[in-house]
Amino acid sequence: MNAPAPLLSVRGLKKYFPIKGGIFSREIDRVHAVDGVSFDIAEGETLGLVGESGCGKSTTGRCVMRLIEPSEGEIWFQNRNVTVLDGEELRAIRRDIQIIFQDPFASLNPRHTVAGIVGEALLIHRLAKTRRDVEDRVVELLETVGLQAGHLRRFPHEFSGGQRQRIGIARALAVKPKLIVCDEPVSALDVSVQAQVINLLEDLQEKFGLTYLFIAHDLSVVEHISNRVAVMYLGRIVEIARARDLYDNPRHPYTEALLSAVPIPDPSLKRTRIKLEGDVPNPINPPTGCHFHTRCPIAEPRCSETAPPLKQGADGHWVACHLRG
Repeated sequence: MNAPAPLLSVRGLKKYFPIKGGIFSREIDRVHAVDGVSFDIAEGETLGLVGESGCGKSTTGRCVMRLIEPSEGEIWFQNRNVTVLDGEELRAIRRDIQIIFQDPFASLNPRHTVAGIVGEALLIHRLAKTRRDVEDRVVELLETVGLQAGHLRRFPHEFSGGQRQRIGIARALAVKPKLIVCDEPVSALDVSVQAQVINLLEDLQEKFGLTYLFIAHDLSVVEHISNRVAVMYLGRIVEIARARDLYDNPRHPYTEALLSAVPIPDPSLKRTRIKLEGDVPNPINPPTGCHFHTRCPIAEPRCSETAPPLKQGADGHWVACHLRG
C-alpha cells in the first residue's frame, strides 16, 4: 500500500537576504540564511527543527508561513504549492497554518485586550457573526489553554510570560488550524514554565489532531515533544531521524557534538564532551562543499569540494555526510 501524502512538503527551500551598499544601494552580497532545505511532515506528527542560533531555523518556519518570501524552492501543503498562491487563496491557506512566536512580550499588541488579540482572526476569516459569538469563542479558547474567562478584558502587561504565551497559543488555535509552526515557543520562559507549556502543546495536539513544526535550540526540550528531529547547520539540514534514534545513535559529527553538550540528570553517568574547533562560518560567504567541514573532526579533502546529499538509510535515518550513512 502507498503511504499517505505528507501534510507539508518542503523541497529545495532557499532564502537569501540581500546586502545593499554604495551610492545607489545596489546588492553587493547575500546572506545565505536557508540554503537548500527539504523535509516532510506527516499529519499529526511533530517535527523538531534544531540547531545553533543563526542556522536558519526560524527563517525556514517563516518561509513555510509565507511571512517572508522564499528565494527558491517549493512548499507544498495538502498537495497545493503554497509558494505560488496569493490573494484569497493565500489567505485561505493561512487559516490552516498558524504560528506561535518566540517572544510572548513582543508578539502581543499592548494596546489590545485579550478579546481583541484572540478574536481578531475570527473576524478576519469570518468565523463569527456577532460580537457575542466572538467573545464566547475567545472564552472557550482561554479555558482550553488554562486561562480564565475573567481575563477577557485584560491587557498583555497584566500577565506573566507563561500566561502571555498561552494567549499566543489561544490565538493560533482560534481558526482551527491543521499545522502550527512553533517558533521557539518556550525559549523566553522560565524553566518551570517551559514544562507546563510543552505539556499543554502535547495535550492540544492529542485533542485537536494538530501537526507541529517545532523550532528550538534546546535539544532536551525537542526530545520530549518530537516524533522526528531535523538538525540544521548553517542553512542546511544535516540529519533527520526519529527522535529516539537520533538521541541514541547520532550519525552526523555535528549532531554528536550538539548532543554531547546536553546535561544528563543522573550524576552517575558521564558523557564525553566533543569540543568543536573554530567558530561558525559567516553565512555571507559559507564554505564550499560541506558547510561543516571547517569544524568537523573527521573531515577529508573531498568534504571541502563536494556538498554531501541528504541520503536516507534503510532505517529511515537521513544523513548528509560523505563518511557516515
